[in-house]
Amino acid sequence: SGQKVCYGDFKRSCYKLAYFQDLSRRVGFQEARQACEIDGGALLSLESEAEQQLIENMLQNLTKSGSGISDGDFWIGLWRSGDGLATSAACPDLYQWADGSISPFRNWYTDEPSCGSEACVVMYHQPTANPGLGGPYLYQWNDDRCNMKH
Repeated sequence: SGQKVCYGDFKRSCYKLAYFQDLSRRVGFQEARQACEIDGGALLSLESEAEQQLIENMLQNLTKSGSGISDGDFWIGLWRSGDGLATSAACPDLYQWADGSISPFRNWYTDEPSCGSEACVVMYHQPTANPGLGGPYLYQWNDDRCNMKH
């Protein structure tokens, strides 16, 4: 389940946000990817600053709706396959969009991606966390272990 919002002015006309306060309903990257595909979509590929802002606004509206939303990062469709160069300086260039998009747009949090065993990407949504060196943990991207539940 999730909130579906449609627009006529973006390449992808509809977006669906699924947020689960119940931690037991949160899923890993591959499970999230499969759920999107079963629903006829794909994990989100963000192709521009304008699209990033649109998604931020959608998340803010979800928060304001009184749904009791709390901390919980959101999977996006960016990931790194294989780990041959995972610890090298080339690592940030190894991330690709799950739907095949070739957009170079990135919105990494400070000091991300950290690479290593973290190969799947979330959009931060931690409104109650104390800000770090890169500011609040809201809407920037972080690589995480693919089996983490978001």
